[in-house]
Amino acid sequence: MELQDYIINDIKPISITDKISDLKLLFNQLTYSHIPIERDGVYMGCISETDAHCFDGAITISDCNYAIEGFFVRLTTNWLDVLEAFAQNDSNIMPVLDPNNKYLGYYELNDIIHLFNETPFFSEPGGILIVEKGVNDYSFSEISQIVESNDSKLLGAFISKMEGDLARITLKISNTSLNDIIQSFRRYSYNIVSGHEDDSYLETLKERSQYLDKYLNM
Repeated sequence: MELQDYIINDIKPISITDKISDLKLLFNQLTYSHIPIERDGVYMGCISETDAHCFDGAITISDCNYAIEGFFVRLTTNWLDVLEAFAQNDSNIMPVLDPNNKYLGYYELNDIIHLFNETPFFSEPGGILIVEKGVNDYSFSEISQIVESNDSKLLGAFISKMEGDLARITLKISNTSLNDIIQSFRRYSYNIVSGHEDDSYLETLKERSQYLDKYLNM
C-alpha cells in the first residue's frame, strides 16, 4: 500500500479567525496533539493542545498566531522522513500538502509506526548485531560487504548512537549464525558491542526504543 493511502481528511483546518474556545472544544473531542489552522483556505500550521489550553477562550486564534507551528510533509515525502517529522515536532498528527501547498489531509502517527513495524528490520527472523567504529572509519558499503561475504543478508541498519568520535551501528541480519560475521567485523577493526541470535532481543529493542515509546502512548 502506498503511503498516500494513509492520508486521512476527516479533520479540516479551522480558521485563524475562530475563537480559542472553539479550538479547545475540538481538542476535547479528539485525541490529537495538534489541530491544523488555515487563513482564507491556506494552511498556516498547527496549534498544540498544550498551547491552546494556555490561552483565554474568548480571544481568536489570530490573537496568538505566534503559537502556530508551521510543520507539514508533502505527498512525495517518504515514510522515514514522515516519521522523523513526527519526532521533531512532538506531534501525533502530520498535515500533508500538495505541490501547490493545498492541504490534503493528515497522517496519523500510529499508521506510520505500523508501516515501520512491517519493515524487514522488525518482521523478518534474524539476529541483531551492534558494532562500533570511528565515525570517519566505517562505511555502510563495508558493513554490507562483511555481512554478505558470510553468505548472509543485511535486513536493516541504522546509527543508534553517536558519541565523540565513535559511531554505534545496529544491524539486523538474516537468520544465520552470527559467530563468523562477528569474527569478520573484528578483523575489520569493529568493536562488537552486542550480538543476539534470538528474536527476544529484537522484541526488547522494539518495546524499549525511546523513539517509539515516546509517541505510541501520546
